[in-house]
Amino acid sequence: MLTANAYAAPSADGDLIPTTIERRDVGPHDVLIEIKFAGICHSDIHTVRGDWGPQQYPLVPGHEIAGIVTEVGAAVTKHSVGDRVGVGCMVNSCGDCVNCQAGEEQYCLKGNTGTYGAVDRDGTITQGGYSTHVVVTEDFVVTIPEGIELDAAAPLLCAGITTYSPLRHWGAGPGKKVAVVGLGGLGHMAVKLAHAMGAEVTVLSQSLKKQEDGLKLGAEHYYATSDETTFTDLAGSFDLIINTVSASIDISSYLQLLSLDGALVNVGAPAEPLPVNAFALIGGRRSFAGSMIGGIRETQEMLDFCAEHNLGAEIEVIPAGKINDAYERVLASDVRYRFVIDTSTLSQVPTR
Repeated sequence: MLTANAYAAPSADGDLIPTTIERRDVGPHDVLIEIKFAGICHSDIHTVRGDWGPQQYPLVPGHEIAGIVTEVGAAVTKHSVGDRVGVGCMVNSCGDCVNCQAGEEQYCLKGNTGTYGAVDRDGTITQGGYSTHVVVTEDFVVTIPEGIELDAAAPLLCAGITTYSPLRHWGAGPGKKVAVVGLGGLGHMAVKLAHAMGAEVTVLSQSLKKQEDGLKLGAEHYYATSDETTFTDLAGSFDLIINTVSASIDISSYLQLLSLDGALVNVGAPAEPLPVNAFALIGGRRSFAGSMIGGIRETQEMLDFCAEHNLGAEIEVIPAGKINDAYERVLASDVRYRFVIDTSTLSQVPTR
């Protein structure tokens, strides 16, 4: 077994603390990755604090992982020692169901194996990227192209693919009007990606305090949702709305902003239900949908797209000792726009 240094949540209400964790030995189809950077996702906070259900502790979060391959199993063909690679929100799936066969492993009918807080194939609980090393089966490791720095690439493994997938699925591109609700870790990537795809992008945020940022990131328009005239002035305007916020909003009001056959897609995951007025849907043949990350094939496509268009996340790199402060700042929306942990601050060498 490998021992890696990490930061873990000891309970739902305690600060994350330094610890060591065991990683499985490298099997025939496994890849050992020396993690260089790990992004902090809002879902890390929801998970470790039990907002989405009880967890087994101690728990190491982190599913935005960028690093270097340091060892490969004897049967590995997709990656080599020295490769720049990433790991996102899942580390395995059944591989046999219709969704896995279609390259949509995130919707595995038997349930994909999450990067942390899930039951791994050996019966242990998976531990995530706030650590120095991780062992992952080769099929769930993606290549980070040259041209994207590893620190800016890390958040692409969740924030990037979470927004890229619905933009692609619902046809964002030239001639399409796309609105992004919220300009945070997810929202800022949605703006960048939709703009790079050729769509006309509008940001819908509570206030105008990030307006300058939104326009620099690629939005043509920026409106405050705290202003009631926004919902009357923009009624029937958008082909697609991506809702990135992880808090309850008035979905029915946002549905009224869609044009005929438009879709409002939720990628934020609030703990509480989101009620919908049926008339807000049937009045314009509108759709209210959800989307969860993307498959491995699409994640690689997203990374290649970002490299082609010189896209990366807007980040603030922190040492591991600042993780708990970063959590509080995320909850206060005090980050522009993703915290990334420099895992060299955890130490370097695994022991066997």
